Amino acid sequence: MTIGTALLQGSKLLEDAGINAPCLTAEVLLLHALHRDRAYLYSYPERELTEIEWLHYGRFLHRRLKGTPTQYITRSQEFYGRPFLVTPDVLIPRPETEHVVEAALAAGANAQRFLDVGCGSGAIAITLQLETRAEVWATDISCAALGVSAINAARLGARVNLLACDLVSAIADRSIDVLVSNPPYVAAGELAALATEVRDHEPSLALSSGPTGFEIYERLIPEARRVLRPGGRLVLELGYKSSGRVLELLADGFADIRLIDDLAGIARVVSCQLLP
Repeated sequence: MTIGTALLQGSKLLEDAGINAPCLTAEVLLLHALHRDRAYLYSYPERELTEIEWLHYGRFLHRRLKGTPTQYITRSQEFYGRPFLVTPDVLIPRPETEHVVEAALAAGANAQRFLDVGCGSGAIAITLQLETRAEVWATDISCAALGVSAINAARLGARVNLLACDLVSAIADRSIDVLVSNPPYVAAGELAALATEVRDHEPSLALSSGPTGFEIYERLIPEARRVLRPGGRLVLELGYKSSGRVLELLADGFADIRLIDDLAGIARVVSCQLLP
């Protein structure tokens, strides 16, 4: 089996199974099996796969056909131009969450201390630390997720202080300049409608906060008023229909409220300032 043939056969299997982007997925899985870069794949299409390479590629294809997200197979996802380890213990970082980082960087141009609540893989916290060199804290209720964050911080050379706690329960009053979070916002009743890869493989704790999907917003926003310094800023990712309720919650104690759309024109991020 040559590289070129393996790529064609893998693409066909994935396409017949209805997998999105079958050619790209086959490429990524074959590269992972070969431990090579994309240039090698197309420079040596006639090179025969070794038995172990073929076995690995077949196993990766089988897992993807069964619904396992590609990122959990390769254990990697790029975010803000950097490679992050991802495991089933953490949500796979999405491109739209980069809007959260951009908003936090704009909000915290002179910030000394950032806090990422519900950090998961650490993608937001680590990116903020590397981009600003400020003091960054990150919390998560999942110790397994914090373990992934710690590995990512070490690999990327970021200094992030990790805390295991519920939201901001371990954070001191009036100690944070910018609080940022991508909270779970899918209503429990909507989980069944999610793509199989998401619903059956990503951690439900990071997807849904309860029956309405607003439960974490309703707890976190009042707590943000406690831990933010006067004039500090709050930056939150929004679900596709979260903005109305979140704006209601922010009406008490926050000003300069700005909604930021993603590339699809959907309100994806809210940024606001705590009133003195």
